Amino acid sequence: MKINQLYLGHEMFANCYLLVDEKTGDAAVVDPAWYTDDFKNILAENNANLKYILLTHGHFDHIFGVHGLKEATGAKVVIHGNDAGHLLDENKSLARGNMPEPQKPVHADALVSDGDVITLGESKIRVMHTPGHTMGGVCYILEDDRVIISGDTLFCMTAGRTDFFDGSDELMIESLKRLIALDGDYRVLPGHNRETTLESERKRNWYIRRMVK
Repeated sequence: MKINQLYLGHEMFANCYLLVDEKTGDAAVVDPAWYTDDFKNILAENNANLKYILLTHGHFDHIFGVHGLKEATGAKVVIHGNDAGHLLDENKSLARGNMPEPQKPVHADALVSDGDVITLGESKIRVMHTPGHTMGGVCYILEDDRVIISGDTLFCMTAGRTDFFDGSDELMIESLKRLIALDGDYRVLPGHNRETTLESERKRNWYIRRMVK
């Protein structure tokens, strides 16, 4: 799988990733927080046929560009069922008061649950439900590439905040326990800040070290 991080022009937006199955050109964009026509150029440059818009959760800094990208490409919007309502409600997504324009509602095309597998060309993407930051947070795991796209669950040296209306410290702890229990090492591509590795976070992450004492 070819993985590129896309830069959306403002530090408030989440890290956005383009996944391309190199054998078929089928592609997915993860967490498009903003949409511009540059997306069309990026897809063309990568010979990418966009099939899916994969969302790690429903906060505005991860989803605000979904409406525009779906209109431009027809890609299917994928999110956990617990966060699907965030796509329709700017209060749930926290967009109200944080963005200069209203959120455009968009309906999910597919609701995923823990253990679901998304087929992208000849590649497989496994869904791990990791509530804590939101009730519908997920990580996308690319087993063949040893990559976890962790959204706002696991960051370099810390974890996602749990003080929003649908957050839970207890669920975040359980989600992190599941992640660090995975076998071996993975690249971790988080929703914010720089990439890390699962083995590094097992040893150095303050939240995890506090949790496992």
